[in-house]
Amino acid sequence: MMMSDIAKDRTAHLLKKRGSVSSLSSHEFRRKEPPGRTKDSMSTVSYMDEPCQPEDASRLTVHMENTYQMGPTQHFPVVIVNHILKDVLTTYLQEEQYEPELCRQMTKTISEVIKAQVKDLMIPRYKLIVIVHIGQLTGQSILIGSRCLWDPKNDAFASFVFRNSSLFALANVYTVYFE
Repeated sequence: MMMSDIAKDRTAHLLKKRGSVSSLSSHEFRRKEPPGRTKDSMSTVSYMDEPCQPEDASRLTVHMENTYQMGPTQHFPVVIVNHILKDVLTTYLQEEQYEPELCRQMTKTISEVIKAQVKDLMIPRYKLIVIVHIGQLTGQSILIGSRCLWDPKNDAFASFVFRNSSLFALANVYTVYFE
């Protein structure tokens, strides 16, 4: 046997051991090439989908079984959320004057604070939507409406309106039960 044949045999053995299959069978692999024609490369197919190493196990996804739970075990506490809305709006806007740029940033900040505090209640399987409106208070009237498609037994909302001498704010929290 020549040196290149030994190297090819070792390569084929290692590929089989690692879970790869050579495109040439072992008896074709040992066969000599016709004169004037050399075979420098070998085609392989790797089976990477099947984990064989411990590091591959960390990439596996966890499959959860269905619970077949059609309703919440704990209903959404609307009264507590109303208190959260009142506290946050009063804390952030009590002494503020209406400035368009400041109010634009405040709506984002207040909605994130409200969302974080409602999430801290740890009510399982509810999706939250928090919307905050801030506007200038100059004697005008405004009508803000919302429509939702939901199950009235499981889904809920909380709302609070805040006013000071310069601005008004409306905060809504919608909760939708996720089956």
